[in-house]
Amino acid sequence: MKHNYFLKKSLLLLLFFTILSCGSDNDYVPVPEPVSPVTVDLAAVPYAKLSDYKFFEGDMKEHIPSLNVIPYEPASQLFTDYAKKKRFIWMPENVKATYTADGKILNFPVGTVLIKTFYYSTIQPGNTTKMIETRLMIRKADGWKFYEYVWNDEQTEANLIVNDDFINGSTKTITFKKPNDEVITAEYRIPSESECLACHKINEIATPIGVKPQNLNINYAYREGNKNQLQKLLEQGYLESYPSTIATTVNYNDTSQSLDLRMRSYLDANCAHCHQDQGRCDYRAIRFAFSETSNPTNLGICIDADEIVSPTLQKIVLPSNFSKSILHYRLRTNDESERMPLLGRTITHDEGIALVEQWISSLTQTCN
Repeated sequence: MKHNYFLKKSLLLLLFFTILSCGSDNDYVPVPEPVSPVTVDLAAVPYAKLSDYKFFEGDMKEHIPSLNVIPYEPASQLFTDYAKKKRFIWMPENVKATYTADGKILNFPVGTVLIKTFYYSTIQPGNTTKMIETRLMIRKADGWKFYEYVWNDEQTEANLIVNDDFINGSTKTITFKKPNDEVITAEYRIPSESECLACHKINEIATPIGVKPQNLNINYAYREGNKNQLQKLLEQGYLESYPSTIATTVNYNDTSQSLDLRMRSYLDANCAHCHQDQGRCDYRAIRFAFSETSNPTNLGICIDADEIVSPTLQKIVLPSNFSKSILHYRLRTNDESERMPLLGRTITHDEGIALVEQWISSLTQTCN
């Protein structure tokens, strides 16, 4: 009897919930789509504070991206005094970027924001993390605009640089540990507006540098798992399409890749934006874009130097002899009048120099 009682009770409950689930369509309450908190009013930017854009959730220094703020990372990266970078893309609704060429930046629509924060994770003492600056590039109707935000000592906010500070630039003294465990003190340079434009320009027109298909055609560890970055932008609705065959740069620190590819990728990331047609150094004899360095002449191999800084440095690259190659000298020196790149570094990139030395030593050509 007890068993039948519970059986009847279970059947009645099942019938009740069945009837409840079969109500009219008017009873359906749709779940609203999540809305991104990001606000970018092109008529009002730049905002006074980085937090005003609402690019990040929670503690802002953690850089947890808000909805529709997409992180990215190029395969081969620009050296900036060992600073690490966090990079993101945000775009307004119902617009998409388009593919132009492997080595050309994506054609981003008006309203796009490229976000790049420079920071160190080995600040001394204690190997602490410190955000230094966040650079925004915002695409307005009349072109790309640069805005610079500097983080406060409390690491709670980054404030817009205005007036003389953006005209003249500034420096921050930092003490940090390099990858080889050497502790050094450097004067980190926060660029002026003209210094930003010096590197970020083609034919005197402001342009981004790293957001090229050749740099993004690799996997990234998103919160939901690894995915090709171009595919992620496509699925996000940020990219119209891209070809299946892209000549992709590599991580120049990846020793499983060929020495040639690593060197070409290093030069593309660190030198090509100036050493290209209509770039800052287009008068030089060399071209360092990844698509152009399969030609050894463009790399400067056996090419006479544009300027002789020493009687022993007469070739841009002298095969098998890096000590007599001006490419090696300019990348190694910290003399402000002779170093390369001209901007973006105040100290030597040890790992980059080691790669250059290995590459030049491997060359076997004989110069006339």
